[in-house]
Amino acid sequence: MPRVIGGKPMKVWLGPVMGLRGATDREWHLSVLLVIDVEAPPDLVWRIAHEGAPQAAPAPRLIGRPHGQCAWRYELQITRDAQDSVIEYSLGDIGPCQIIVPAAGAAPRMAYASCNGFSNPRDMKRIKNKNALWSDLLKVHSGTPFHLLLLGGDQVYSDALWEQVPPIKRWAELRRKRRLDAPFDAGMREAVDKFFFDLYWSRWSQREPQQAFASIPTLMMWDDHDIFDGWGSYPDNELKCDVFREIFGIARAYFRMFQLQLGEGETLASAIPGQAHFTYGHHLGSLTIVALDMRSERTETQVMSKSSWDAAYAWMEALPEHAHLLVMTSIPVVHPDFSVLERLLGRLPGRQELEDDLKDHWNSRTHKEERLRFIHRLLALSAAKRCRVTLLSGDVHVAAVGIIDSRRSQGSDRYAQVINQLTSSGIVHPPPPGMALHFLESMGDKVEEPDRDLTTRMLPFPGTEHRFIGCRNWLSLTPDSEGRIWCEWHVEGEPRSFTKVVHPCTA
Repeated sequence: MPRVIGGKPMKVWLGPVMGLRGATDREWHLSVLLVIDVEAPPDLVWRIAHEGAPQAAPAPRLIGRPHGQCAWRYELQITRDAQDSVIEYSLGDIGPCQIIVPAAGAAPRMAYASCNGFSNPRDMKRIKNKNALWSDLLKVHSGTPFHLLLLGGDQVYSDALWEQVPPIKRWAELRRKRRLDAPFDAGMREAVDKFFFDLYWSRWSQREPQQAFASIPTLMMWDDHDIFDGWGSYPDNELKCDVFREIFGIARAYFRMFQLQLGEGETLASAIPGQAHFTYGHHLGSLTIVALDMRSERTETQVMSKSSWDAAYAWMEALPEHAHLLVMTSIPVVHPDFSVLERLLGRLPGRQELEDDLKDHWNSRTHKEERLRFIHRLLALSAAKRCRVTLLSGDVHVAAVGIIDSRRSQGSDRYAQVINQLTSSGIVHPPPPGMALHFLESMGDKVEEPDRDLTTRMLPFPGTEHRFIGCRNWLSLTPDSEGRIWCEWHVEGEPRSFTKVVHPCTA
């Protein structure tokens, strides 16, 4: 039923969705997205729980009109106290909702998730409780609250585009030459816009993710399924054809509006300068988070352009010493080389999904040099700044721990020569077929040597012989007073989490 605000009915399509805009040691800057069907938005009123009088947020900004609706962004600046603060907020009759703001100068407690959807209808039908892991995350949050929710890609799955949008389906059935030359007409635009609006609405308005988005400020970065499967890994003439580029433009507009809460022409305050896309970073006490945009410039031969890499490296190299740097890379940097699996795909059930992903992986032949440069720059940064580097990844629908180990600088802190990669995927998407998991395990004990005195490998999970957990999962990240991060994988069907501790570099 529509909600009633000020005596008028109002349909809420999406929201509230909390986002982190920025932070200092003394302030926590937040935004709130609300997508409704009326021009007159409700007031946002907030207060520190059980203290003082309610305060009204500044009037919201209209950041877009998605499919004829109104997307409003509210902004809040909350002073951080000596202890965590419980903040209550309401939007008319929506709420009260609660978020937790971390204490002044403290590093936030975080949850990380990826792959919030299904790549094919068969998976959707065979999963009984689709949001069981969201329920688990909310249960943990109710006991030990999270300050931030990091979402590392595939916040929606657009795979049904090719079957559910009639003009796009007809286009996809054309001969290849006609497809590449075909214009993107007004009928296509209207249908694709409606598809993406309905996709976000149907996924994000479900009770469990909606509750999480309303109660934990988010930081999001997109991956291919937020556009369509394998975006950027197609031949150049396909990526540049009119239909592909226009679909990308619509997906990009929805990503900007709903995931980053930006209007067209706006730039994130946290955007890394010197690059024209969506890579951003936040300093959060002893932690720094960098989210790399690995889709906007992706082609068969590059993941990011040289200018974008240079901008990201320059920003990271300005970090203070002894910080802990978390780098969100949507696709794992450390993962088995799928060129072996590629030769076996003909024998595997569910092989099409794996085959589509092969060119996306860092170990794809055309990305290996770029990957090696990335690894060397992170190791150099870690050694120079005494900065512990940890990679956060998703995409592959398993939980995993990878490690990059350099033996080039024997005199420096060993922790500065080791980069951990924590992979958590998916919170909704099911794992790969059993035979694919078997092949992953069979390759998981191999040590790769991408360069002299440099190795990468997968680690067994503590207490197991497995390097890959083939169940739905999400990850919690809890900093402690000694600068460590306690990393816990919460796995469907497991009574206890799997834990790894990442230590800081020594002073």
